[in-house]
Amino acid sequence: MAWFKKEKTPKQRATERRLKMPEGLWVKCLACKEMVYKKEVALNANVCPKCNYHFRISARDRLGMLLDEGQYEEFDADIAPKDALEFFDSKKYSDRIKDYQKRTGMKDALVSCTGKLGGRPVVVAVMEYGFMGGSMGSVVGEKVTRCAERALEESAPLIVVSCSGGARMQEGALSLMQMAKISAALARLDEAGLPYISILTDPTTGGVTASFAMLGDLNIAEPRALIGFAGPRVIEQTIKQQLPEGFQRSEFLVEHGMLDMVVERARMREVLIQCLEFMTPVEAAARE
Repeated sequence: MAWFKKEKTPKQRATERRLKMPEGLWVKCLACKEMVYKKEVALNANVCPKCNYHFRISARDRLGMLLDEGQYEEFDADIAPKDALEFFDSKKYSDRIKDYQKRTGMKDALVSCTGKLGGRPVVVAVMEYGFMGGSMGSVVGEKVTRCAERALEESAPLIVVSCSGGARMQEGALSLMQMAKISAALARLDEAGLPYISILTDPTTGGVTASFAMLGDLNIAEPRALIGFAGPRVIEQTIKQQLPEGFQRSEFLVEHGMLDMVVERARMREVLIQCLEFMTPVEAAARE
């Protein structure tokens, strides 16, 4: 048979099809392992349309979904971390900071801002997992505290969205101190009768869970979010027992009274508006 009539093998045809397929059109779901059309996921609030798995999203994307017209005014954006301990593991902490700042365009792992939700002024803090796993260092702690103080000054509700691996080990005790500092600021907000809503996303762990993430007047989580202090593997190794199915996931925590509700991302804005209408005093709403 002449070379120009020779049929291609199935492997060759499959290779050609792969070469013709544009990159970035599909994404693999981490839960059901299905390949899903990326635009379909984006239109579905970055949730898998096949199994309802909630992909992680950036802090700014989340603000765009939650606030009226996606508009907000950021503050304290210029606060940057210091390498006070001159920490070094496989890499200098100062170099890690520079690397993540370059990757994310942020100074640290939290966006603090003001905006409106259902027409009501709110103060919002959203953690960025893409910056060192959303770890809480002195900058994150300071910014959350300032958000609580600003909410107190403006008599506005506070909303904090957590997505974090916990306290930042590179800052040692300086990081752990933030737990008490933020909790004290939230106590002052509570004394003033101002609402604080905590939204927990996947993952919310360590010192963040052990402080402000679980101190909300309402604690709301996204579906299947991992929420806890120590990780499941650490607990199993410590107690030498196998953990129940779904342990430390949102649904398990609601069932055991540790959360108030689980809300899908597509409904989060609607639910928050309803909650604020209920929680904000009538006289405060009239002033707005």
